[in-house]
Amino acid sequence: MEFLNTSIGRKIVMAVTGLAMVLFAIVHLLGNSSIFVGPSGINAYAEHLHSMPLVVIMAFRAVLLALFVVHVIYGIQLTMENRSGRPSEYAVKATRKTTFASENMIWTGLLLLAFIVYHILHFTMRVTPGLTLVNDASGHFDVFAMVASSFSGFSGAGLYAAAMAVLFLHLYHGIQSLFQTFGLANDNTLPTITTAGRIVALVLFLGFASIPLSILLGIIKG
Repeated sequence: MEFLNTSIGRKIVMAVTGLAMVLFAIVHLLGNSSIFVGPSGINAYAEHLHSMPLVVIMAFRAVLLALFVVHVIYGIQLTMENRSGRPSEYAVKATRKTTFASENMIWTGLLLLAFIVYHILHFTMRVTPGLTLVNDASGHFDVFAMVASSFSGFSGAGLYAAAMAVLFLHLYHGIQSLFQTFGLANDNTLPTITTAGRIVALVLFLGFASIPLSILLGIIKG
């Protein structure tokens, strides 16, 4: 356990938890994209998820929450460590240019934390004001109606699109850092890794942001 209290140990934990959350974001986007099929698509997807045993759902949420909490705590620790002037090395050094994204990882991370809390209150716990909570013709909860009502105005759609821009900035640098931590980045591979990270970040941004914006612009209709 002492290793986890070292700089490289914290970086490895950050990389592992970060990778797990990136993979979750990809799967989450694929599921959410079923809304482009129409009400039947997103409602069927939601029904499939809720048909799973409760213990499985709760266990998955607990693991995801644990990964997120650990990522946040270690991120704060590393930021404080770096600012105190202590050395913080990657497994393999690689030349990096300082970017806006790299300089503001802690702030984009904290903004994402605030957004995720809101997102859970909004679509998971359904306790935020102004939600449309109705059942469809089969008597099942109408997820499409809830999402459509949430993004029918500029404030709702704009908030989610802005949050996805923050996610893009966080992943823009985070994916590159992940590979550096694992020692897979060097002067030859870093340009490719950097480009790949930017593409993944951009695809996630465009994918998630396209949902609220498509509803706002009337492209997705019930």
